[in-house]
Amino acid sequence: MARTPSNMLPLGTKAPDFKLIDTVTDNILSLEEIKGSQGTVIMFICNHCPFVIHVNEQLVTLARIYQAQGIGFAAISSNDVVNYPQDSPDLMKKTAQRLGYPFPYLYDETQEVARSYDAACTPDFYLFDSNLSLVYRGQLDDSRPGNGIPVSGSDLRSALDQLLNGEKVSEKQKPSIGCNIKWK
Repeated sequence: MARTPSNMLPLGTKAPDFKLIDTVTDNILSLEEIKGSQGTVIMFICNHCPFVIHVNEQLVTLARIYQAQGIGFAAISSNDVVNYPQDSPDLMKKTAQRLGYPFPYLYDETQEVARSYDAACTPDFYLFDSNLSLVYRGQLDDSRPGNGIPVSGSDLRSALDQLLNGEKVSEKQKPSIGCNIKWK
């Protein structure tokens, strides 16, 4: 299992805009349509990565809790589907439906969105404030497949709580670790 860390986009970076197809609804969605009134979480994930599979349940839980508090969520898969057909849009739709994703699961066919976010791995997490300024990037928590640490979402959850409480989000942030994005 490859262990690729996040590139850690500089805090304060404005969220790069995008328009991508939601594999569940077949609608084109923009960042403007996805963003929440209080903040926005953008996640780079895919179907087959063991690191993503390990945290999927927690992603659903977090989204359900924080969407009700004004946080927008979207997941994006940017993997090369020619060499990794298990990440194709039709299988993304099946995955989203099977797991009950309460957020859009977007397909970045050109990989331009992943490049604009400097995404490196799956999962890779970005939290933007209500002005779409980056306040958190990095890991969900310290859990990894096989390390025995329960999946809690503690790092992202802490950043979300700080943001929602009007506090400055701690700049002590750890990179996510996961499978590398499968570039064309």
